[in-house]
Amino acid sequence: MTDQDLRVGVIGAGMMGSDHAARIHERLSGARLVAVGDPDAERADRAVRGVPEARAETDPLAVITASDVDAVVIASPGPAHEPLLLAAVERGIPVLCEKPLTPDPESALRVVRAEAAGGRKLVQVGFMRRFDPEYLRLKELLDAEEFGRTLLLHCAHRNPSAPPGFTTDMLITDSVVHEFDTTRWLLGRDLTAVSVRQQGTAPSTDAGVPQLVTIETGGGVLVDVEIFVNCGFGYQVRCEAVCEQGTALVGGDTGMRTHHAGRWGGGVTSDFRPRFRQAFDAEFQRWVRAARAGGIDGASAWDGYAAAAACEAGVTAQRTGQRIEIVLAERPELYA
Repeated sequence: MTDQDLRVGVIGAGMMGSDHAARIHERLSGARLVAVGDPDAERADRAVRGVPEARAETDPLAVITASDVDAVVIASPGPAHEPLLLAAVERGIPVLCEKPLTPDPESALRVVRAEAAGGRKLVQVGFMRRFDPEYLRLKELLDAEEFGRTLLLHCAHRNPSAPPGFTTDMLITDSVVHEFDTTRWLLGRDLTAVSVRQQGTAPSTDAGVPQLVTIETGGGVLVDVEIFVNCGFGYQVRCEAVCEQGTALVGGDTGMRTHHAGRWGGGVTSDFRPRFRQAFDAEFQRWVRAARAGGIDGASAWDGYAAAAACEAGVTAQRTGQRIEIVLAERPELYA
């Protein structure tokens, strides 16, 4: 550690917050963990255990306002994000906020406008697929039109089982939100409409029922997403681009493949952490470098707002079975 290290506070000591606290302490250069804030004192204490000089706080706002905190990571539940983000923007410190930016486009737009009023991008949204080596290579291929123009994207987002309390709305707001952002990023186009279909003639309230989400884009590329959070076999995220002269798939079979006793096979990860660990590490390391210079290096608050608007349209499409247009506010010049 040096005097120039970015002093980072983490808000939220659940699974994501604790994982990020460990990442900052163990695997990043140029940063050190100084505080973890969570209303649950026991969880906050666990998150800083073994980290010299890092303290636990029960008031998350106290982390943002602390004089020894240069930047914050927000990994608390989405409904708590808006006041935390506004406090960080007001203080003028960089933020890496796990998705969602906020749970709805209205509150997300308030964060965007507060940041735009200050004239600096301070808020980065944690869409980690933008840092995954496979997705980065796919974006390079599509941007260069190596296989001609992109025509379609086929995506799948599968979890072995849904956690307790996981609702049908969360299929969109907690899972497909990643495909909304990834699509905008890969194609460089805004999303224009969304439709949702599932088995049966009426919308199901069973979050374990697979759904098919169709996304329309400003560039005319159609995107379909299979969302299935009760697949049973493991965690899998895939994206296949269909172009004029070829296709490209990311998220296929990875890791070691074995051939033994007349069989071949490999493994499927159990959750998102091993699958995207490299992406998380790269995302955080680049954010640290940018934050030390007072900025961000990733998805902006505007990207978070656009994802929230897509989620709102997606939930409406899910509930009604209708095609719902995605409408965005006027984009501030800061995000041009």
